[in-house]
Amino acid sequence: MTLPEEATLLRVFIGEGDRLDHRPLYEQIVLKARELNLAGATVLRGVMGFGASSRIHSAKLLTLSEDLPMVIEIVDTAEKIATLLPFIDETVEEGLVTLEKVKVFKYRHK
Repeated sequence: MTLPEEATLLRVFIGEGDRLDHRPLYEQIVLKARELNLAGATVLRGVMGFGASSRIHSAKLLTLSEDLPMVIEIVDTAEKIATLLPFIDETVEEGLVTLEKVKVFKYRHK
């Protein structure tokens, strides 16, 4: 698969505890992206963060947070990203979703 130089980056900021059908929401988003043949997805687990509620989620607190920040990043063409957005809209009840234009420098698979 090749990507054009101009692409779109989708970022979904959710909590580790967010679920869909008893499975982690971040996992469901990645599986849906794969089902839609998007170029790839990466899930990043944050060590600290806060959102609209201003409640701190941190792995450093005495009582470890069970809802650490999770970020799902997906890069593909704007058209392919658009096929995933209805699923994101339906399933992300609380969080932040961003889109931005990016330049793809390299995307290779042996």
